[in-house]
Amino acid sequence: MTRDSRYDVLFEPVRIGPVTAPNRFYQVPHASGMTNALPRVRAAFRETKAEGGWGVICTGACSIDQTSDDAPLPFATMWDRNDIRAHALTTEAVHRHGALAGVELWHGGAAVMNRASRLPPISPSGIPWMATHIGFMGNLRPRMMDKSDIKDVLRWQAEGARKARTAGFDIIYVYAGMGYLGYEFLLPEYNHRTDEYGGSLENRIRFVREMLEVTRDAVGKDCGVALRVSVEELRARPGTHQQSEAHELIALLSDHADLFDVKMDSSPTDCSASRFTGEGSHEPVIDFVKTMTDKPVVGVGRFTSPDTMVSQIRRNVLDFIGGARPSIADPFLPNKIKEGRIEEIRECIGCNICISSWHDGVPVRCTQNPTAGEEWRRGWHPERVAPARTREKVLIVGGGPAGLECALTAARRGHDVTIADAGSSWGGRLTFEKTLPGLAAWNRVVDYRLGRLRDMANVSMYLESALGVDDIIDLAPDHVIQATGARWTNMLYSSLEIPVGTLEDPEVYTPDDIAAGRLPQGPTLVFDFDNYYHGGVLTEHLAAKGIEVSYVTPAGQASAWTIMTNELPLVHRALSRRRIPVTTLQTLKDFDGETATLCHLFTDEETKVRCRSVLIVGLRVPRAELREALQARRGELDAAGIRSIATIGDALAPGAIAHAVYSGHKAARELGERGGKIYLRDTPITDCEPGFEQAAAE
Repeated sequence: MTRDSRYDVLFEPVRIGPVTAPNRFYQVPHASGMTNALPRVRAAFRETKAEGGWGVICTGACSIDQTSDDAPLPFATMWDRNDIRAHALTTEAVHRHGALAGVELWHGGAAVMNRASRLPPISPSGIPWMATHIGFMGNLRPRMMDKSDIKDVLRWQAEGARKARTAGFDIIYVYAGMGYLGYEFLLPEYNHRTDEYGGSLENRIRFVREMLEVTRDAVGKDCGVALRVSVEELRARPGTHQQSEAHELIALLSDHADLFDVKMDSSPTDCSASRFTGEGSHEPVIDFVKTMTDKPVVGVGRFTSPDTMVSQIRRNVLDFIGGARPSIADPFLPNKIKEGRIEEIRECIGCNICISSWHDGVPVRCTQNPTAGEEWRRGWHPERVAPARTREKVLIVGGGPAGLECALTAARRGHDVTIADAGSSWGGRLTFEKTLPGLAAWNRVVDYRLGRLRDMANVSMYLESALGVDDIIDLAPDHVIQATGARWTNMLYSSLEIPVGTLEDPEVYTPDDIAAGRLPQGPTLVFDFDNYYHGGVLTEHLAAKGIEVSYVTPAGQASAWTIMTNELPLVHRALSRRRIPVTTLQTLKDFDGETATLCHLFTDEETKVRCRSVLIVGLRVPRAELREALQARRGELDAAGIRSIATIGDALAPGAIAHAVYSGHKAARELGERGGKIYLRDTPITDCEPGFEQAAAE
């Protein structure tokens, strides 16, 4: 295949100070959950993107001193010689494929709690970040920085830059975004100083400008100097000489940076889920930047369409197409465009499961790309899979996310694959969920896999085919894989924080009822203890159909787990726009057809709520009928030559779509192998003497 000439502009080299990027695909700094404790996992993860054609590969946040300690959240460090060696694994891996390596040097300021170092946080004026989410709460407030503290941070930045150069990095960042130290100097809400670092915008910019200057003095002859800055708040503030303070900031710093990496101010807007924003959502805020500087500009917008990418370049919005989530979903996105294989792009669905990995403190996960984070420890590659030792017949029962992924990976290994589903369309749970408010992009999970499967000669696909044990025996495959999904229950919730009992009434519904088109009468009370997206989005769905609805949960917020995916504020705004009442910390105790009895989770105080129906969004359990039937006739299966029976996805353990896809992929990788493989365990590099001495950079 040949590349469409319309996309040639994406493959032009672009200069960043003294270095040159080979193309316009720029993997911006993003969290990966892979700290210096996992240097080989991290290097392989980043290398895969360089192999896939990304021209610049950056780290996530990399602390320059012990006073910037985000534990227990994962973060990298550039403190000593061990860190230099750990990062060198990544730069060497990236350089093997001709890409540049960038490092996001970072000081968290008041936004970190220094839980491990036990040092007081620092901020321009002692103003803390007082978050409402428990994972970000802390009791140690920052101390106000004096002039010697500012000099210390400038020294740490310069030393970090020299260490980074020694480690092999080509682009060195100054970070002034997302509530961290540089950003705190820019905003008067954080910065109450009356000296030359506070007051006017010119003064508030001074600290960031000096950070750029010391970085350039340290490594500017060899490395590009990048400024990553959040401009959302500043764009909304009128400037003195320009339209906004954001315009003035870019103009004042234009001569001090080789590249501007521009972004939003908070996670829910910076990497908003597809449920709430579309591709290119940053443009209305960052579209001015190139009018204020002649330096290259990179920005993100969950770009997956090459036409949108070209538009960003042609319209002078960006010079580089920044990618974080799309680079995780498909590390080979640039090469697929280059080689004319656009239909093979594994498009990011914008579910933000990757971001939840950072909150969990584990290596990144991805719904679309089950190999993410497994490149080194399991030896998985997103585009290549080892051929099977023996070509065998594989029957997969169920065509949802797990079944489709299992079928695709097994077929890529060379097996003869048959996949059957009882429904009239492929997708399993997504056949309904894709129709819910904001979730259409999630069907990319199905579309990508169907597109590949339909091109494969060794795959047979059958819809409206409900297979029983006799059918399976007649087909006589070598392996049977059950991917029959899960069903929702009408179980209630106990103060022990476990599902208990059931609620029986003709007007008690589950999400399966809604999926089948059986709608409740209003007013409807939605009782959600699943805590992910289902309860909130189903509430919106009912309201959109004109049903009066209220939302109740035993958690502290609606769809409480979505704090992990940056959606929580947006969930509440969506419910508020539809004027849906939200009640928290309540369990559903009873329903008599006219009134629901709620019970406070902690005090046991009861409340009566009038409603005509209840939708319970709580526990899912596997659909086990086929599995039990197969187990009961195992002897007949053996006689038919069926060597193995496995269960995957929600049929094994109900979870998020990411869990189902991973389960299907893993089963196919291990099909016919002896025993499950144990993944490799990474270890920190500790070849140098322990301690926090400042390494001498060459």
